[in-house]
This record gives sequence, C-alpha cells and structure tokens, in this order.
Amino acid sequence: MKKTFPLQAAGKDDARVRDKIRHEINKYVRRCRRKEPPEGFAQWDFACKIGPSAPQSEARSLKELAGMIDAVAGTGATEVYVQIDAVPAQRRSAAMD
Repeated sequence: MKKTFPLQAAGKDDARVRDKIRHEINKYVRRCRRKEPPEGFAQWDFACKIGPSAPQSEARSLKELAGMIDAVAGTGATEVYVQIDAVPAQRRSAAMD
C-alpha cells in the first residue's frame, strides 16, 4: 500500500481523521496476514515508511506507524504519506530475541 492521506477533513475533528487513517492501515495489515505466505515462508513481515510526503518518508516499524501519524500531524503537515509492503518472512524463535 502506498497512499497519501489528508490530515484534515471538512466537518470532522482532526483526531477522528487520524483514527480513520490508523483504522485503514490496520485493515490492510489484517487482510495481508490472512493471505497464505509463499512456499518456504511462515508469515508476513511489513516494511513501512511514513512521512509528510514520499521523498521525506522514513523507514519505521509497523508498531511505530500509529504514533508517527500524530507526530507528522504535530509538525503542521496537511497530509501524511504511508507505504507498507508485505514481505514474506520466517518466524523468529524466542531464543533469538
């Protein structure tokens, strides 16, 4: 998913608009996780980038996206760019953490 979301909408509170963005991201991730990973892989991992625009986006983990939406909105930006790529991965064992 590569998408630029507006951070303001007429007649809606800005916090609700950010909630809608987070909901759409979570919906996309849930949909990807339901898909069967390719042969030889156990699960999906997600490569994410977020920023005020595509050239200014930074690589972040999936868990950091929700907080980064608020951070980008706090800078006064009018929109936020989100890129999430599903990448097949192996499960990491607890001993590796």
